[in-house]
Amino acid sequence: YVSLFGAFRQYHSEDHIEIDVIEGARIADLRHTLEAYGQAHWPAFRAGLLRVSSFASDTTLLRDGDFVPTGGRIAILPPVSGG
Repeated sequence: YVSLFGAFRQYHSEDHIEIDVIEGARIADLRHTLEAYGQAHWPAFRAGLLRVSSFASDTTLLRDGDFVPTGGRIAILPPVSGG
């Protein structure tokens, strides 16, 4: 599943969502799947936020060309600012 952090927590009642992706999918594929999910299920969803957010596994940041790890959690991390 995908753990939600920061601004993404306002869209969903739980701290994660379960998203199915095909075996061999890349992070870019997951990003597109999440965009479609957000547009269908979250009225206040902003696709621009998703486009500038990062993804991470339990151990590393993931780039769009990386494969979606199997059997683990993925976190979506929106940009943050502050002091």
